[in-house]
Amino acid sequence: MNAFDIAAIFLTLTALLAYINHRFIGLPTTIGVMVISLLLSLIAIVLNALGFDTLIDYEKMLVGQLDFTEILMDGMLSMLLFAGALHINLQDLRRYKLPIALLAVVGTVVSTFIVAGLTYVALQWLGFNLGFIWCLLFGALISPTDPIAVMGILANANAPKSLNTVISGESLFNDGVGVVIFMLLLGVLTSGEIPTAGHIGHLLLIEAGGGISFGLLLGAVLYYLLKSIDSYQEEVLLTLAGVLGGYALASHWHLSAPLAMVVVGLMVGNQGRSYAMSDNTRHYVDLFWELVDEILNAILFVLIGLEIVMVSLNSNLLIAAILAVAIGLLARLMVVGGVTFNLQKYLGLPKGAWKVLTWGGLRGGISVALVLQLPAGAERDLLLTLTYAIVVFSILIQGLTIGRVAKSVTASQLKVL
Repeated sequence: MNAFDIAAIFLTLTALLAYINHRFIGLPTTIGVMVISLLLSLIAIVLNALGFDTLIDYEKMLVGQLDFTEILMDGMLSMLLFAGALHINLQDLRRYKLPIALLAVVGTVVSTFIVAGLTYVALQWLGFNLGFIWCLLFGALISPTDPIAVMGILANANAPKSLNTVISGESLFNDGVGVVIFMLLLGVLTSGEIPTAGHIGHLLLIEAGGGISFGLLLGAVLYYLLKSIDSYQEEVLLTLAGVLGGYALASHWHLSAPLAMVVVGLMVGNQGRSYAMSDNTRHYVDLFWELVDEILNAILFVLIGLEIVMVSLNSNLLIAAILAVAIGLLARLMVVGGVTFNLQKYLGLPKGAWKVLTWGGLRGGISVALVLQLPAGAERDLLLTLTYAIVVFSILIQGLTIGRVAKSVTASQLKVL
């Protein structure tokens, strides 16, 4: 099949699953389509065990023709990050810059080592002989909260505004930090050489600093272009061209394209919306990017649900997967707890914020995309299983219950008042 046929199949499947969810199930769209696609995959696995292998063979053939990493990292991510940042208030972001910076930068680094250490001990206990560098890579790819999963689900969670801002802001920035750490560690794995402090600093300066600087420049150019005309068709087209072209250019120059798109989204969503767009243009820009966000999120979560047929599982791996989920939550709790308990009076967050921040630390497609970049072999297969377990638990269990956790924190605040 050619690329158009594959795209048509997945778009049609996503539309049908979204209809079924909306008509009969009623879950949030992203979670609903993922649940149904997971059920379809599990049915295929059960039928295969019973000797009916046609369905699973077709699904594996279809999924096998997709490069999940390329689709997400080089295709969807630019638009999803821009759409997510477009509706974040810059003043709110500045107000909570301290907790966002601590969680996105320091928290990601600390969590990487916590996850790596605990995973190494757990796997050794289970009899898996996995080198520590692989565990560090696992820590780097699983520690960042996924902006796509977080912002897609938080919209229905009714979390307090301050916590919504912190979780959304953290998720938008920490994936860039996590990707830089991951690429450094992947370089160590493939070359066998440990980078110097100067090399790490240079990479951070070029990747992160360059990405932010490029985003500021591109955002300024878009602002000027949007302000110079008043025609929603061309202005919507300019935002789309800026996102796709800017992401491609940043990647070509080896800058952090995700961070660049976050910065562009913040600039267009704040200064651009306030001073460079008419009410009519603002309406169409918001509507267009809301639809893009919803459609791409639905497709991505369907892909995650179908990918389960590529994951191998046995009793020992099942125990390892359960332990991985617990380790991910524990690492998140330790990072969030360390930040909120020690700096509570400086952060301006409500009491009990650690509950929402811990349970709202969702993982999603970015973690899956990164683990698939690892060299093929038994090590990658093991880490893929662990990553998939955390992502599924995160989206289905945490995603469906984060609203209750947020409401409990809000209720406790009202009682205090």
